[in-house]
This record gives sequence, structure tokens and C-alpha cells, in this order.
Amino acid sequence: MKRQKLLPFLLLIQIILIPFLGYFPDEVERFYSNGCYPFISKSLRILFGNIPFSVGDVLYFLLIVFGIQWVWTNRKSWKTDWKNNILKIVSCFSLIYFAFHLLWGFNYYRQPLFEKMKIERDYTDADLLVFTKKLIAKTNAVQFQLTQNKNTKIAFPYSQEKVFQMNTEGYKNVATQYSFFQYSVLSGKQSLFSLPLTYMGFGGYLNPFTNEAQVNYLLPMYHSPTTSCHEMAHQMGYASESECNFIGFMASVKNKDLYFKYSGYSFALRYCLANWQMRNKTVYKQLLQTVHPGILKNYEESDDFWKAYETPIETGFHLFYDTFLKWNQQKDGMEGYSKFVNLMVNYYKNKPL
Repeated sequence: MKRQKLLPFLLLIQIILIPFLGYFPDEVERFYSNGCYPFISKSLRILFGNIPFSVGDVLYFLLIVFGIQWVWTNRKSWKTDWKNNILKIVSCFSLIYFAFHLLWGFNYYRQPLFEKMKIERDYTDADLLVFTKKLIAKTNAVQFQLTQNKNTKIAFPYSQEKVFQMNTEGYKNVATQYSFFQYSVLSGKQSLFSLPLTYMGFGGYLNPFTNEAQVNYLLPMYHSPTTSCHEMAHQMGYASESECNFIGFMASVKNKDLYFKYSGYSFALRYCLANWQMRNKTVYKQLLQTVHPGILKNYEESDDFWKAYETPIETGFHLFYDTFLKWNQQKDGMEGYSKFVNLMVNYYKNKPL
């Protein structure tokens, strides 16, 4: 086989073989997620964590620039040498695909958190109703503690950098009960692509090549603790969006700071209310009447923010990411974000919230 065809051939082999790891989650959990990945992850965070800007975003930008430059430079060769050009592009994708899985992507095939924490998968409407009422009571109580007025929305007082630092305290509290949620070596950044991320409809992302937790700094700040805790969960090797929502929620509400608790409780409550809106609109309206107006004002603030950036671009990127997730063993795709309600309801069924 000619050398120029080797990397494209290896890409095909990767595409065929990697999905079979889904049949061996225990082995992936043992040898990768709890084996070599913690070393890879910690090394990358030590390397890039103290750099004050997003190294991963700069690398992405340079990749885009060099890609455009290469296409322009070779524009006249496409008619005569198109085969070699395609082989070069596929070879590049082969290396990126390999690096993605080695540095982070194999976590898509690890043991589900349902099994790891021995949590049931299904719940009844009665279970959801009990949990939602408990969540409303908690969110109302924290909102009132912070404002002394149930009609006042929360104004978040901390910077994004401060939030990342304070998040580690929440994770320490969670790790006292579950050691596999231990977080070390902070590497959290405000994304340089926050405006594009907003138009795409995303609050943050993990860069798998630098292991930096990227957060969209344009978001209403009361979202920040739970959003950044979600991305930090990805750093720890949890790939499922529903699992990272659940872990991010736990790390937020386990924080001693009331603003962090409010971020977690209001985040979870919104998902539960949306669940009821689809299941039973009568129950949804009854529950909504018991939520403090100040909380609803924060929800309205978020809605207004996202509406200001609504474009067809968001739909396109959500469709792309939905397909990407399903390709990587996340059968629920984008709907997986809301599936963490299953984890919450069943985890807290016999526990105080």
C-alpha cells in the first residue's frame, strides 16, 4: 500500500472498529476511563490550565485559517490532481479522529452512570411530581434567602473566573460521597468563540485536544455555575450529556454558596417543568403558579437572551451535533440533555434534596 493511502485506510479501520467498543463498556471503564485517561486529562490540564486564554480556541482558529489557505493555494490543482488532494484531506481527518478518541473520545463507550451509581432508569408521573414539588420548594427557598423578595430575580455577583474556582469546592463535597467525582487541576476558560457559540445555541463545550472546559461568557451569569460544572464533568471523562447535566447539578447544589445552589436548583427545575409541559399541561400550569415570580423572571431573561440570537444556524448545528452524539453511542442525541431528569428523580427518590 502506498504511503499516501495509509492514513485514509486507517481512518476506515477506525470507523469500522471503534463502535465495537460499545460492547465492552466495563473494559473501557477499567482500562481507559479509569486507566490511562485520568493521566492524559491531568497532564493536559497542567499544561494548559494556567494559560489565561483558551489555547484550544486558538488552535481551532489556526486550523481554520490554514485549511482555508491550503484550499486557496491548491485551487488550481483540483482538476488535475483531485485524487491526491482528497487523500491529503482524508489523511488529516484520520489523524484528528485518532487524536480525538485517544485524548477523550473513548469515554463515549464507558459504563453508564446508571450502572455505576446503581440508579434506576425509569420513573412514574407520581415520582416526577413529588420530585418537582420538592425542587420548587428548594428553589423558592434559596431565591427568597438571596433577595428577601419572591418577586425579585437573582443578580449573580461573581465573575466567570471566580465561578470556576468556586466550582472546585462543590466537587470536593460531592467527592466525599463518590470518589469517582474527584476533580483536580482546574482548567476552565471563557471561550473566545462565545458569540459563534451563542448563535449555535450552546452554553459551552470541552475541547478534547487540550482538555479545557470552555464556557460561553455571554450567557446570563446565573447559569454559569451549572454550565461550567457540566463542562468540568466532561473533563473528568463523562461523555454523556445527561450524565454531565446530573453531575453539574450535584456539584452546584452541594456548593455552600447560595448563588451556586440557586443555579443548580433553577436549572433542574426548568427541565422538570418542561417535562410536565409535554406530559400534562394542566399539572404544568398548577406547578408554575407555585414558583416564585423572581425565578420566572430569570427564566424570561434566559429566553430573551436566546431569542435575540435565533437564526437557522442554530438549527443546523443542533442537527449536526445530534447526529454526532448518536454516532458516538448517545442514542438520544440532543434529547439526552433532558434525560438527566431520569437520573435526578430516581437518585433523590429516597434522599433529601
